[in-house]
Amino acid sequence: MRKILVAVLALVLTLSMGSVAFADFAPVNKEDLKVGVVYIGDVSDKGYTYAHHQGILAMQEALGLTDDQIIIKRNVTEDAACETALRELVEQGCQVIFGCSFGYMDYMAELAEEYPEVIFSHCSGYKSNETNFNNYFGRIYEARYLAGIAAGLKTETNHLGYVAAMSLPEVNYSMDAYFMGAKSVNPDVTMTVKYTNTWYDPTLERQAADALLDLGCDVIAQHQDTAMPVIAAEEKGVWACGYNADMTEDAPKAHLVAPIWNWGVYYTEAVQQVIDGTWKPENVLLGMQEGLCALSPISENCAEGTKEKIAEVEEQILSGEFGVFEGPITDNEGNVQVAEGVTLTPEEILQVNWLCEGITVG
Repeated sequence: MRKILVAVLALVLTLSMGSVAFADFAPVNKEDLKVGVVYIGDVSDKGYTYAHHQGILAMQEALGLTDDQIIIKRNVTEDAACETALRELVEQGCQVIFGCSFGYMDYMAELAEEYPEVIFSHCSGYKSNETNFNNYFGRIYEARYLAGIAAGLKTETNHLGYVAAMSLPEVNYSMDAYFMGAKSVNPDVTMTVKYTNTWYDPTLERQAADALLDLGCDVIAQHQDTAMPVIAAEEKGVWACGYNADMTEDAPKAHLVAPIWNWGVYYTEAVQQVIDGTWKPENVLLGMQEGLCALSPISENCAEGTKEKIAEVEEQILSGEFGVFEGPITDNEGNVQVAEGVTLTPEEILQVNWLCEGITVG
């Protein structure tokens, strides 16, 4: 879900493609449809791949597709294995292929040129064309902010910890949103982040969480693919906010709440468009208002008043009254990044690669 190239994202990740004349795809008889999916992990990770797979299953049920119409490639690394998987899906007759990790982008771009009759849809990247290749993602920072409120109200040490994949815009603006949510209800809070430099590695995720717990962090959040950070928090007797899917089951005594993805919102719409012959290579960015991003149920581990405060701010986000990145915002090097009276647009937020004042890289 992945890395965003700052220099070009504002030009390519848009909600509308203006007056560009797109190529038309013929309708596909539903019984003849085959949908290809490429996952970086396994559906059992209880996090990132699990969330995508739940979205694919929701799409399958909503559209009435059979199991043999959904062809899935699991545990595909972001290298030549991706090209192999994509070619196999083309050869198996897939009319549309979803690639669910950032590192698949270049391979999908190349094969889209080679197979213009096949639709390639890529999660989180910045490349696309005007024929058969688009990207899709969501305003997850909205749900991150709400999760931060839960953390800020729960912490007793005022020291939050964050296990982060990589120092990239997608990770860093999400982290900022979470921290700003915490700080909105607890001005004294600080946060230490540790980068693992990998999207999926249960061992490294656990080690980073343990290191943060050893520093005295009593609420752990994450931008990683598995539930290991929340499990580490439970074993330490403190608290955690998961990611991608509700992780309460994995750490019932520790989990507070999680920003989650309802990928079925996009997959169902996109595949229906393929069936109808109305699919266009438009880049998609949806949020809580459209139902793509959400917050998991607030657990009983949360502090008193958490549910009410989150409901209040969520209503402001959904109505457009509150935009999360509202100035003034200063980064952790003392620079004013968002001036007072200014609110960043979604496209501007997706370029944020600085960390808020109060966040330290450990």
